[in-house]
Amino acid sequence: MFLDEVRISVRAGAGGDGASTFRREAHVPRGGPDGGDGGRGGSVYLRVDAGQTTLRDFRFKHQFAASSGSRGEGSRRHGKAGKDLYLTVPPGTAVLDEATGALLADLVAVGQTTMVARGGRGGLGNTHFTTSTHQAPKHSLKGEPGQETEVRLELRLIADVGLVGLPNAGKSTLLAALTAATPKIAAYPFTTLEPNLGVMDLGITDGRKPTIADVPGLIEGASTGAGLGHAFLRHVERTRILLHIVDGASRDPVWDHNVIRDELEAHDPALLAKPQLVVFNKMDLAEARESWPVFAAAMLALGRQVVAISADEGEGLEALREAVGALLPDAATLSAPPDPAGVVVHKLEAAGDSYSLEYIDGLHVIHGKRIERLVSQTNFDNEESGERFQRELLRMGIDAALRRAGVRPGDDVRIGTTVLAWEPAEVGE
Repeated sequence: MFLDEVRISVRAGAGGDGASTFRREAHVPRGGPDGGDGGRGGSVYLRVDAGQTTLRDFRFKHQFAASSGSRGEGSRRHGKAGKDLYLTVPPGTAVLDEATGALLADLVAVGQTTMVARGGRGGLGNTHFTTSTHQAPKHSLKGEPGQETEVRLELRLIADVGLVGLPNAGKSTLLAALTAATPKIAAYPFTTLEPNLGVMDLGITDGRKPTIADVPGLIEGASTGAGLGHAFLRHVERTRILLHIVDGASRDPVWDHNVIRDELEAHDPALLAKPQLVVFNKMDLAEARESWPVFAAAMLALGRQVVAISADEGEGLEALREAVGALLPDAATLSAPPDPAGVVVHKLEAAGDSYSLEYIDGLHVIHGKRIERLVSQTNFDNEESGERFQRELLRMGIDAALRRAGVRPGDDVRIGTTVLAWEPAEVGE
């Protein structure tokens, strides 16, 4: 089964908690704090593997998680970091945020890697909170939760030549005639239900061996979801050139040709900017031979290059190979991927103490990167940690904002995923 689109959930590991411990050694009176930091959580990465051609590894498993970091220990021993998780994908995989549809990465080069979920930072041990006036802090930070998200993976085949055309135009027959591929071939539409790849030999003296992708036949309206081919239009986005196969024995080959061009333009206007070669197929049939002069004249008037062939009988294939060779780049360029080296979108995290406050379904909700991180790392069972959190609310102005919003003692306030019963801080704290 050719799997070219999947949705997966990924969760990075949480950071380990920092330790709140004190030295307890003989002959060491008043041993100070010695709590170590927690280890960072493992992150989740996607990495390109040349040995993969589909997303079949994600057919049955859709949830993946990296391991969490270990908690810190006494004697300043830091916790062990969680192990990163690497998921392999084939070249040509686009990674999109499932919630927003935003492109996160476009992975085309072998070994190219992108992080899709960052591991949480380990909490600090109590050794970090010693001051000149507070020599024995019990406060330490919990580990930060790991990121959790859903992403959509879309495979867009990397090939040099893309075959497009209406169903039963003869694309699979041509692929078999030009390469060693063995696609299913039959004399009825929609024989091809998934993309096929083959390698074409342009000749002994040439040395170039371009890859060819045959995608399922398109019909009118394919770009908006009609027919079988609409899901595979993306597979011709990366090709260097397009071979537009036309059934010469159809009722109106010119109309067929125009339908496919309209669908390509509707899907992505950039597709029509690619070098194209029109291939008039089935010249072994009387209907095609009769339509050929009119079709050739129409293509000439439009300034489009056209070659007449019979993929079934092998007629005109040498001329087709020569025409394809003339459109393709030299061997050195052909050896590199037809797409650029891929892209990874780096999102900068919002810095500073900015936050927002809103009222949702009877609950006051605070949004803000720093305050959400702080609440997730605070151990509210530790009185000293709770007091530090209250002081941060005062310093950031959140306490005052809640008062202005009419929050009363005992009202629930949500920060991130944590719901707290609000108690106003004393201004003098």
